[in-house]
Amino acid sequence: MYSMNQQRPWYRDYWPWFLIALPASAVVAGFITLWLAIQSDDGVVVDDYYKQGLAINRTLARDETAARLQLAAHMRLAGGNVELTLSGRLASHPDRITLRIAHPTRAGMDQTAVLTHIGNGRYTGHAQLPAPGRWTLVLEDPGKIWLLHGRIMQGMEEAVTLKPKN
Repeated sequence: MYSMNQQRPWYRDYWPWFLIALPASAVVAGFITLWLAIQSDDGVVVDDYYKQGLAINRTLARDETAARLQLAAHMRLAGGNVELTLSGRLASHPDRITLRIAHPTRAGMDQTAVLTHIGNGRYTGHAQLPAPGRWTLVLEDPGKIWLLHGRIMQGMEEAVTLKPKN
């Protein structure tokens, strides 16, 4: 028989477990956050940021060359096929040009397509936007003399104009 003066052990009460659960849940959440940070690659920070910083001047010079040549490209992307018309004051059109399709934050989803000249400044090739969202388009010649830029939103636009950055 229990007397009135006898108390239950502490581990049989609700409040000690509640008070222990609060910091314990914070520790568990911290470990989960650490695991997520280690396992996922955000792709935002590049390893060679210094080299890319030095390359900005070369990119600006390529933009200036494209502006001086009055280059513009009108591109249509439909069903995995790319049709592009390059206009401007070029002495001759290169046989091939490179189109880079880049996601602003996920470098692993970026693509590169080589477009082939089919005459009269028209190019064709194959590329597809891998996922919904906004994509950055970069068009460059094989000699890396000029550079054109554009943006496209998958599902919203079929045609886009690429031009030098000002």
